Amino acid sequence: MPDQDEAPSESVLTVIIAGLANLAIAVAKFVAGLLTGSAALLSEAAHSVADTTTEALLYTALRRGAKDPDDRHPFGYGKESYVWAFLAALFTFVAGAGFSIYRGIETILHGEDISDFAVGYIVLAVSAVLEGISFLRALRQVRGEATRWRTSPFRFLRLTPDTTVKAVFLEDSAALIGLALAAAGLGLTEATGDPIWDGIASIGIGMLLLVVAFVLSLANISLLVGQSVPRRLHQRLREELAAVPTVDRVDQLLTMQLGPDDVLVAAKVDFDDTATGAEIEAAADAAERRLISVYPSVRYVFLDPTRGRAGRDRPDR
Repeated sequence: MPDQDEAPSESVLTVIIAGLANLAIAVAKFVAGLLTGSAALLSEAAHSVADTTTEALLYTALRRGAKDPDDRHPFGYGKESYVWAFLAALFTFVAGAGFSIYRGIETILHGEDISDFAVGYIVLAVSAVLEGISFLRALRQVRGEATRWRTSPFRFLRLTPDTTVKAVFLEDSAALIGLALAAAGLGLTEATGDPIWDGIASIGIGMLLLVVAFVLSLANISLLVGQSVPRRLHQRLREELAAVPTVDRVDQLLTMQLGPDDVLVAAKVDFDDTATGAEIEAAADAAERRLISVYPSVRYVFLDPTRGRAGRDRPDR
């Protein structure tokens, strides 16, 4: 089973590395954009500024979401991490995508004077190296988590409740693609003398950021509303509950992701009619231990003894 204490610290390191890389890249791109006059380079600078701000918001998400439960928030602050991650996605949408698309349209309509192409290429190459370092760090974490959960990296990214890892991976992937677009736009502009290619590259970068922001926004909204655990894990938890002595049947099982590392489990359980109160209490303790052994992120388990009844929730969906 994955070590739940390692995952948060690993996510923090991934975010810090990405943030520092993006800050250095943003400064270099901005200077290069001013020197060359390239809309694509300025769009990439806006892209990196958006990513840097995003990493700061994601760091806040990790820290705020890890706060201990208190009287006002008995289930902890896990969902607050999704609020900050959602704000990060919105910032990417407004600051990065909006500026890039605007600069691209302006360049296509009014043209631009581009010079010092060599400076642009050098900055793009250095940026690619720094972004690559950040991307490899995120990729290593994704592969490691996927291996621990015995699933594919793609499935892990699609289903993980740790949206900070997903955000860094997608943003770094988008950054590398954006650099390729900027280089292509700059190269075609130099070859043809027509700045329209630089403008098209800038719009392409903006559209890329829109896609990333949309995907991350949907993921965080779903978790804020109250997303359940993945279907395969849901079924495994049900099977563990049903295997507890004195449990005849699990009539209904509900799960909710309270945070990246906190899951609530609630179930209507039909216990053996001959079971005593002490046996039911022992069964409840055994059920909690079994569920945690399957998924260490299970923090709260509530069992409601109930009579079995026919319906779509019997057995559990």
